[in-house]
Amino acid sequence: MKLLNKKNITAVVCATLFIYGGVITKSYFDEYTSNFIDHTIYSSVLEENRKIFIRLPEGYDDNKSYPLIIKSDGNFNLARWHESISNLSEQGSIKDSIVVAIPNLFWLDSRNRDLVPPYARKDVQIEARPYDQNSPEIFGKADLFLTFIENEVLPFIENKYAVNGNRVLSGFSAGGSFVLYTITTKPDLFTGYFAFSPAAWYDNSVVVKEFANGLKNVNDKSLFLYLSLGGAENKIITGSFKGLLSAINSYAPESFKSDYSYSEGAGHGENPYISVPKALIAYYKFRAGEI
Repeated sequence: MKLLNKKNITAVVCATLFIYGGVITKSYFDEYTSNFIDHTIYSSVLEENRKIFIRLPEGYDDNKSYPLIIKSDGNFNLARWHESISNLSEQGSIKDSIVVAIPNLFWLDSRNRDLVPPYARKDVQIEARPYDQNSPEIFGKADLFLTFIENEVLPFIENKYAVNGNRVLSGFSAGGSFVLYTITTKPDLFTGYFAFSPAAWYDNSVVVKEFANGLKNVNDKSLFLYLSLGGAENKIITGSFKGLLSAINSYAPESFKSDYSYSEGAGHGENPYISVPKALIAYYKFRAGEI
């Protein structure tokens, strides 16, 4: 009887490990591989290997040049981007583009580390940060991630693919806070910025305050920012979103153009799906001088 029990336990353990292994394998392929071109590059800035997923335009030709979209959210909505760009470029509404999507590290929770600005806690909190909490290790490392994109990802893409100066940076939620950080610290790096449901509420909306203060850095830069929010998102993210719109109205220079939308009835995860084609159309209206 004891032997039978041991066999049963062994069988249960083996079955559990088999199921767990299957779940991990599926998760790896869902999150850390793409239906497009996958590259792994070593980052001396981040001191780790990073993957990038690359979507090329239909009929890609090295003798032409293409707009570039950097997407900070990996596989999230990547198929939607492909569908939207393909359809809108076929209609002549936008230019077909190269999309570079950067996933989080698979075995490490690197999203907040990489995307939360260095003036907010990466262990994100709603309340204001106490003044005595100021150890460097508690803050986001978006400054390093931005350096990684500027000094390593962009040169890699420019050396391998035919891109032009028409560049967009896009991010959702934490990625949206990264977009807002980038536009005020490196405004020349991109010409268009999309922030879908941006997490601007960190540490009592410090992202909103820093964004308002940083708008002075975009003087004389012809830039475009598209913001969007789901109509069913909570009061905290809605309040910080309104703060961003107020900052633009109060402090943005004439050369800084923006547009925004509310996705009626959409929650936090649903809004970006709705927003992708809207943002692309608005950006090309900006480029045509219509915004």
